[in-house]
Amino acid sequence: MSKISIIIPTNNESQRLPLLLSDLSVAKKEAEIIIVDSNSVDKTREIGNLYGSKIYKSKEKNRGLQLNIGAKKATGNWFIFLHADSRLKQGWLKKVKKEIRYNENFVCFFKFKIDNEKIIYRFLEIVVNLRSYIFNDPYGDQGLLINRQTYFKNKGYRKIPLMEDLDFIKRLKNKIPLKMLTIPIYTSSRKWEKTNIIFQALKNWSYRKRWLKGESIKSLYSDYYQN
Repeated sequence: MSKISIIIPTNNESQRLPLLLSDLSVAKKEAEIIIVDSNSVDKTREIGNLYGSKIYKSKEKNRGLQLNIGAKKATGNWFIFLHADSRLKQGWLKKVKKEIRYNENFVCFFKFKIDNEKIIYRFLEIVVNLRSYIFNDPYGDQGLLINRQTYFKNKGYRKIPLMEDLDFIKRLKNKIPLKMLTIPIYTSSRKWEKTNIIFQALKNWSYRKRWLKGESIKSLYSDYYQN
């Protein structure tokens, strides 16, 4: 089997990162785990070292830049890009190995789940998965499984701090088949817990719309982190 490189951008993720690294530990013999950290002041890098991850530093907090650094450092034939607050269900590695054995020409993303039992999140999951399935338009917190050659042929993630996931998917669409995996990925509910879930969804939709209309990343970034 071709080696897998799992790439995780981080910034002060010491609370959530151990959970993800524990999920990934089953792949220790078959995958390398790469953490690209942007000047964390907590124990993020120490935790990564404890789990045997390869640690690289980014001079700035810029997820697109961090993901691209990780890809350039990776040695695997397949890349899995994950957010640090993600979780994977038991059995994920077996399903991923089966997928990459038969679907080299596909780019895959995971089925969206939220690690919160509130019923409102089940509705959000349905909406996100339906949108992803119909429009082949996954977000970064759904992960990405992509062949190394496909990644670099399509110039990978741009060095932008926001919308890096939508930007890359936009360039991949109509070139490479995209497929939703049956494997769930669980993302933290923390960004929705900080505010009203409907308000947060509308806010995210507004930022995407502004970006698609051509508004500068600098302007969007300023608004996103001020609000």
